[in-house]
Amino acid sequence: MRSLYFRVFLITLYTILISSFLGFFIANVYYHWSLKPYQDEKLFGTVSQLKALIEQHPEAMGDALSMSAALGYQLYVYDEAGNDLFYGRHFSRKDLPGDVKMRVLDGAEFHGIANFPNKAFASGYFDNRLSNTVGVHVSAGAERYALFLRHDSNVQFDELRTFFLFMFVLTVVFSVPYFMVSTRYLVQPIVQLKEATKRLAQGQYKLRLPTKRKDEIGQLANHFQIMSLELERADLRTKEFVANVSHEIHSPLASIQGYADSLLSEEMEPASVRGHAAIIGQETRHLATLSRQLLLLSTLDHSEQTTEKGRFPLKPQLRQTLQLLEWQLAEKEIAVRLLVSSGLHVYGDEVLLMQVWSNLLSNAVKYIPAGRSIQVQAFVEEGGCVIRIADTGDGIPEEQLPYVYDRFYRGDKARERKSGSTGLGLSIVQRIVILHGGTIAVESRAGEGTTFTVRLPVE
Repeated sequence: MRSLYFRVFLITLYTILISSFLGFFIANVYYHWSLKPYQDEKLFGTVSQLKALIEQHPEAMGDALSMSAALGYQLYVYDEAGNDLFYGRHFSRKDLPGDVKMRVLDGAEFHGIANFPNKAFASGYFDNRLSNTVGVHVSAGAERYALFLRHDSNVQFDELRTFFLFMFVLTVVFSVPYFMVSTRYLVQPIVQLKEATKRLAQGQYKLRLPTKRKDEIGQLANHFQIMSLELERADLRTKEFVANVSHEIHSPLASIQGYADSLLSEEMEPASVRGHAAIIGQETRHLATLSRQLLLLSTLDHSEQTTEKGRFPLKPQLRQTLQLLEWQLAEKEIAVRLLVSSGLHVYGDEVLLMQVWSNLLSNAVKYIPAGRSIQVQAFVEEGGCVIRIADTGDGIPEEQLPYVYDRFYRGDKARERKSGSTGLGLSIVQRIVILHGGTIAVESRAGEGTTFTVRLPVE
């Protein structure tokens, strides 16, 4: 299997070759379309000047042609007797038709460079054949000649060609190691990310990645590292949750087992039997509550689209919640003040929101001392509905406020365990509020009470 390093290197090499190929093709098309007519016109001007020189000094025709060849031109002369005379480097192909020679000899002009056939992958500039020339009629005294001329690319570009060849070889020599190093620079972080995914799959969350880079790879590494930290937190929360669930289940089961074994004793008095049975019933109810709340939390965590939202009046629902707590309120002589307009409506899942008010109010009733009070207030603010439940209890210590929504968290573990609390109520409340697109906040001061504020968006 080819590595990414090898693939990137090959792609870079292919890119250079294809780019060079396309560049040559486009440059050659440009030569045929624009430069070739210009070259033909320029060479025709040169051969015309040479013609004028020969016609003025026919006795110096040979010297003029030899000097032109030395200056970097290839020349061919055809006379009336059919003789061929060449000056400068030999032509690779003598493919000039005889009728062309005769027409030029009779006074016609020949533009072989401008009319040279176009080839997609061959440049006519370096094709030194006779048909790739310009020609004119020359009169040297009584003699008539057909003179053909073209650039001698070997003479004019020999040093330049050597220079470019040397430059190309050096470019290849220096480019290949550079491509290998630069490819490694690009691929190495990806290789590190690949190794990081393996370690992450094995549960190793402490990763060191190239996050200092400012490009997309650096951003990817940074996001990957953030993801690993979040996965570590999620893994810790999961382990903690499993440990808490195990503890919450184990404690009542141990009590049930112990008291059930005690009931098997034949020497127990009826009063002790009833006491043990009552404890077994209490622990069983605690387990039933725990299982229901765990099931509800699981449903809320994984079934966000199952809520059935609608518009309904808020005051009857709050009144119904208070009625369910009426015997507890009466037992602790807690006064309740309900400040909710009859016309106030909320939009949400009626069953789930009932769970929110029930948990918040039952917590207030459960934990405030006898003779205190609870105030329930609801109003519209900034286009949303605000529900505020405030009590005059002893309050929650400030250091415990950040943890009140954590699952299985209890401020006073001994007292709340005896009260039958599972530590899941506020977690359920927070999850339901979030599912409705709202927020929940808590304010509390020692000795002054606690206030929970729920904000729900409008429909």
